[in-house]
Amino acid sequence: MAKLKHFEDWGINFVLIKNNKRISLLRYWTSRYLITLCIGLVVIAIISALWIRHTTLENRLDMTKLMAEEIADRFVDISEGRPISKGDVPGSLTDRGRFMNIESDPSIYIVDMGGTILSSNRSSKQVFQQFPRVILQNEENVQKLRLEESGRDFYVVKAPIVTQNYSFGWVVIIELEDNLTRVNQEYRQLAIMIISLALLGWAAIYFLSRRLANPIKDVARAAKQVQAGDYNIHLPEDMKEQEVYDLVQSFKEMSNRLQKLETLRTELLAGVTHELKTPVTSISGLLQALNDDVVSGEDAKEFLALSLNETTKMKKMVEDLLAFNSFAANAIPVNKENHSINVFMDDFIHQWEVIQEDEMIDLIFTPLKKDRMVQVDPIRLQQIITNLLNNARHAIEGKGRIDVTLAEVNNELTIDIKDSGSGIPPDEQDLIFERFFRGEGKKYKIRGLGLGLPFSKMIAQSLGGDLVLIDSSSSGTTFRITLPMMS
Repeated sequence: MAKLKHFEDWGINFVLIKNNKRISLLRYWTSRYLITLCIGLVVIAIISALWIRHTTLENRLDMTKLMAEEIADRFVDISEGRPISKGDVPGSLTDRGRFMNIESDPSIYIVDMGGTILSSNRSSKQVFQQFPRVILQNEENVQKLRLEESGRDFYVVKAPIVTQNYSFGWVVIIELEDNLTRVNQEYRQLAIMIISLALLGWAAIYFLSRRLANPIKDVARAAKQVQAGDYNIHLPEDMKEQEVYDLVQSFKEMSNRLQKLETLRTELLAGVTHELKTPVTSISGLLQALNDDVVSGEDAKEFLALSLNETTKMKKMVEDLLAFNSFAANAIPVNKENHSINVFMDDFIHQWEVIQEDEMIDLIFTPLKKDRMVQVDPIRLQQIITNLLNNARHAIEGKGRIDVTLAEVNNELTIDIKDSGSGIPPDEQDLIFERFFRGEGKKYKIRGLGLGLPFSKMIAQSLGGDLVLIDSSSSGTTFRITLPMMS
């Protein structure tokens, strides 16, 4: 049983390997296109061969009828009640096959009305004495019959010998169907044409499939390169096919995006480590000084206050991480309430100004001309606006101004927060809403994890709106919060 199980396992593994076998795209499409082409050409060849056979048979039967009538017209004299050829016409019965473009010489008989054979192009040994009357009496001038001995089909073509409206006999031509339909030269030409079309079609399919497969192979190779952590990929851009071009461009953009995210991830690890290590180091040093009685009295109280302050900062960073992860997982509920937007914003901005106590910043609030009701979560909206106002304050060096303007656009409430700071560099504007991204100007001036704007954007979207960057230049930056209005 163990050996049987072993062989069964090998059999299962063999089946799996067989089923998982992959073939190249070029080989896959070329082989299937070639099979389809060959099937189509075979069908065309069969139909063409049947059509050639049919038309050849019809043409040769028509020629046989004309030949029978032409021979009958030669017999215009009567001798002893029998039709005889008018004058000596060489070849009147012999060598007639070449006129019909066939290799054989058809059997030609001159018979009287009673069926007696008077003349023939065959030797006397091959000629029977009496022609079947049933054939002569048939109204059809072209008849298809079958030889009982061999089972082969043949055609009988007859033409009456008529003089002065009186019938004296018949010209009867007999030929096998195989001889009438034999067209070897046409079949050879058809075969050459079909084979040439197959080779030409295969070559065209091969080169077209190769042109399609090569860019895909390049993208697959680049994907493995990105998988290995190497983002320096090189892909051609000279393809004419729109879909292939879009695929290559999308992959290159994805690779560039992944490279940026990888850089951000590395910076995140270093940034989080640094941001958390700094307060821990400060707290450790301050507490160690207190423990070693290096300071006492008021200095000890100051060291303790500094330790508590650093602890609060570290707690805030940890809370930001937890809150962001929870919000990303839709774990934090949003409790919407109806609020008068002018009153809500006026109260909140007053509170923020009192807390800041910064006389260098002029905060100008412009409410709606006509107050409107909105349905929002007040705590979440305050989080967004607090983050934007804090960022605006940090962007202003020295004296400056912050404008908060409410407006109604397309049945939506817009809250524009504009500062007079130095602005965001153009190459960083597309990345400000990325998680953990921190601009070069903020890395060493402001401590944080780079979660403020991404977190604020997520909150705005959870409220049914959005947070976007409107404009940023050396004269300042404008962010816009959009919220739905109550109908």
